[in-house]
Amino acid sequence: MQTFFQQLINGLSLGSIYALLALGYMIVYGISKLLNFAHGDVYMLGAYWGYYTINYLHFGFITALITAMIVCGLAGVIIEAVAYRPLRNAPRVAALITAIGVSFFLENGMSYLVTSDTRNFPQVIKRKIFDLGGVTISNIQLIILVTTLILTLGLMYIINYTKTGRAMRSVSTDYDAASLMGININHTVSITFALGSALAGAAGVLIGLYYNSIDPLMGMTPGIKAFVAAVLGGIGSIPGAAVGGFLIGLLETAVQAMGFSAFRDAAVYIVLIVILLVLPGGLFGKKQVEKV
Repeated sequence: MQTFFQQLINGLSLGSIYALLALGYMIVYGISKLLNFAHGDVYMLGAYWGYYTINYLHFGFITALITAMIVCGLAGVIIEAVAYRPLRNAPRVAALITAIGVSFFLENGMSYLVTSDTRNFPQVIKRKIFDLGGVTISNIQLIILVTTLILTLGLMYIINYTKTGRAMRSVSTDYDAASLMGININHTVSITFALGSALAGAAGVLIGLYYNSIDPLMGMTPGIKAFVAAVLGGIGSIPGAAVGGFLIGLLETAVQAMGFSAFRDAAVYIVLIVILLVLPGGLFGKKQVEKV
């Protein structure tokens, strides 16, 4: 039983990172219908921003986290304006190929600038271990869980209770109708990319703190898994994306605990296939009726 609860805590900690990435993926896809494969690489930029600001500017954790969110948010706006906006009315395959190109550009650009060597992330917070009846949890894990909860609730508030959120929901439903109602489409899409990329930046700092290791290719696999988490939870559902992220984290941890570490990635995609066969819209997705 102690082992079960220990793996549960470890899975929730890892799942928190996937949840933040999945939320960013979800809102970008929900608004622009674009698979932003560069999302995981923005997460990598957030990790490196945290690394350099903590090491050389002596930022504290909160300052590094907030500034990483701001910088990655700006990066997301620039990527959307330069790479995706000119292709908004082009066939979707063109935007998809561009997204892959942006991903490679960020990965190879960072490899050139900072080398591809793995770096140890500075432990700006002294690690403390709490023993709860044989189950251990660190202050780092608590910080990750609390930060994810705060950012998720903040995103839900923005989407559901602000003028910007109403504009985002309108654009998500119908571009043309939203434009006729006076909504600035470009401005709304830019804000969406800023929010999604800011969440990725926060996740980058948190994963550096958790694993103490970063490299320019660190965003590739987590980015894909985060999209899997968003699909698993249901595209268009903020709680669904968060739950999908936690489920992916728990699944990976369970597979590792059973001694099948080499198959943890395969397990994620197998579960996705099974879920989509039973619930094509994901766990929290809504059925959509299309007129033909």
